[in-house]
Amino acid sequence: MSSYSLRGLHWFNALSAGAKPVGGLPASLKVADGLLAEQPVRFLAVVADPDNRFVRARNGEVGLLEGWGLAKAVDEVIKADQDKAHKRALIAIVDVPSQAYGRREEALGIHQALAGAADSYARARLAGHAVVGLLVGKAMSGAFLAHGYQANRLIALRDPGVMVHAMGKASAARVTLRSVEELETLAASVPPMAYDIDSYASLGLLWETLSVEHIEQPTADDISRVTECLSQAIADVGENGRDLSSRLGASNRAASSHVRQLLREQW
Repeated sequence: MSSYSLRGLHWFNALSAGAKPVGGLPASLKVADGLLAEQPVRFLAVVADPDNRFVRARNGEVGLLEGWGLAKAVDEVIKADQDKAHKRALIAIVDVPSQAYGRREEALGIHQALAGAADSYARARLAGHAVVGLLVGKAMSGAFLAHGYQANRLIALRDPGVMVHAMGKASAARVTLRSVEELETLAASVPPMAYDIDSYASLGLLWETLSVEHIEQPTADDISRVTECLSQAIADVGENGRDLSSRLGASNRAASSHVRQLLREQW
């Protein structure tokens, strides 16, 4: 049994069935152009590559190759569609345990590689491409910032294995000088410290959450349900704009909304 998650790969294969694979990218990137309910889209996923030349990026982490590869894959869409009235949507399938931690990554500028990926997604969004992030597994730390977080709309599948956070529980416990058990107790009353999807949804960052029957190996009904939700998200971007203002409506973001209101009034 593999030590890494295959959720992202399975969902990529299921959603992109019949799509045209995009070449010239690292083996850890799966990219394909296809249709989603008659809407042209590009599917993107970071997957595990046990043979990755960077050993710290063999379990689905977003490292140097992945960051620059994502930037390339997104930039291609921006350039190819710049004069088109109807631009392709980008579907970022998210199952990433972390960014790649390693001396070589730090020396070769992983911060630039991941910033390049985030920048490309943001420029695509601002250029009129609907960007939708589908969380099917872990969405952790800098990996999520580089792949998915810049989406116009975020959709999460309901499952204990779908988690969003700045770092893993063991790492967070060390940083805060607590045990994992103490961290979990604290997280129960402090939503930003929690890992579960309901706590993350309370921050207003998710557009929708979905329950599926088999998250590891999606069924035909699962694929149909998720495809319909993705299509609705793309349509919602077209109707309500491409900014990220929808993320500020939740009760746990009241302070952020108030600060932004005061800044608009005073500046």
